[in-house]
Amino acid sequence: MRPRGMASGAPAPPRGLEPYDGVLVVDKPAGPTSHDVVDRIRRTFQIRKVGHGGTLDPQATGLLIVLVGRGTKLSSLFLGSDKTYEGTLRLGVATDSQDAQGRVTAERDPSGVTRDRLEAEMARFRGDLYQTPPMVSAVKVDGVPLYKRARRGQTVKREPRLVHVYAFDLTDFRPPYADFVLRCSKGTYARTLCADVGEALGCGAHLHALRRTRSGDIDIAAAVPLDALLELSREALYERILPMHRFTRR
Repeated sequence: MRPRGMASGAPAPPRGLEPYDGVLVVDKPAGPTSHDVVDRIRRTFQIRKVGHGGTLDPQATGLLIVLVGRGTKLSSLFLGSDKTYEGTLRLGVATDSQDAQGRVTAERDPSGVTRDRLEAEMARFRGDLYQTPPMVSAVKVDGVPLYKRARRGQTVKREPRLVHVYAFDLTDFRPPYADFVLRCSKGTYARTLCADVGEALGCGAHLHALRRTRSGDIDIAAAVPLDALLELSREALYERILPMHRFTRR
C-alpha cells in the first residue's frame, strides 16, 4: 500500500522501513498533553515507537507533529523548525504561569490601552530577544522540570535563552482581549511574550488561548483531528502517514 503523499512515479522508500515509519500531522484539542496524544496513538494502534516533534501546552490546540516508528529519528528536524501560532492575550490580569490556567497574581485596569499603543509594544518584541523560561514549563534545571519545582512553591534561577520573533502582529482588538499572529524560532514562549507586553503596558496580561498553525513546512491544513485519527483502522492510519524519506532527502 502506497503511503499518502507518494506519487506513482516517486522513488521507493528505503528498504527495511515499515508502513508506519514516518510523520503523522495531528490537530490536537485543548486538554491532553502532547505526551497524552503520543500515548493514545501508541496504545490504539499498538505501535511501539511513537514520539513528537515539539510539545504544545495542554490547553493549546493545533498542529502537533507525531513521529511514528523510525520517524522518531526526525525529532531534531522538527524540534528545530520555526513555528507559527494564532493566539489571544488578555490584558489586565497577570498569572503565575503566564496563561489562563495559572493563579492570578495581579489585576489592573487596562482601559487606557489603545490599539496603537498595544501594536507599538508588540513591535518592540520582534527580532532577536532573550526570554527567561517560565517556572511552569518543561525546561529542566539540575535534571528536574521547572513545573515540578513550581508545584512545590519553589522558584529557581533560569538562564535567559536567545530566540527570534519574525512576526508578532495584532489581528483584532476587543478590550480586554487581543488576537495576534506569532511566527517565531524554536523555544519561543508565546505566553512569556504576552506577559512581557502586559508588563510593558503597565496593566499586566496573560495568554488566553493559543493554536499552532505551522511547524517548518507543515501546515495545519494537513492535520487530522485527534478524535478522528483514533477512529481509523490501522490500514487507514498508514494512508495518513507522510513517509520519512520525504524529509530526509531534503
